[in-house]
Amino acid sequence: MSLQRERSELRSRRARRSGITGARSEWLAILWLAAKGYRLLARRFGGKGGEIDLIVKRGRTVAFVEVKARGTMDEAMIAITPDKRRLVEARIRQWLAQNPWAMDHILRADAVFLAPRRWPRHVPDVFELVL
Repeated sequence: MSLQRERSELRSRRARRSGITGARSEWLAILWLAAKGYRLLARRFGGKGGEIDLIVKRGRTVAFVEVKARGTMDEAMIAITPDKRRLVEARIRQWLAQNPWAMDHILRADAVFLAPRRWPRHVPDVFELVL
């Protein structure tokens, strides 16, 4: 087997594992938020070029939630970079254009951070939205 093919297969295995971990993390976050009274509106809104992991609603608040799972809680909490924020904000604008009813609600950028053997941590207003 060629070195290039081995590298390609290794990347494919990593991508599959990452996708499984991401899906599992999102379901944990959905359960955690549901226990806090949030109702899921959308999951993985967007696509290539950025997506919003979860969009949830509770009362008059619509929260756009990033889910970050890392080896430690500290690593998870620094995983939302400025570039990621810009991509999420672009997708929020797209979602709001399709859901104008939400414009009279409180809009927030939240996060749920996950790490092994730790309770999930929901952080409301993790960054200020610039819409």
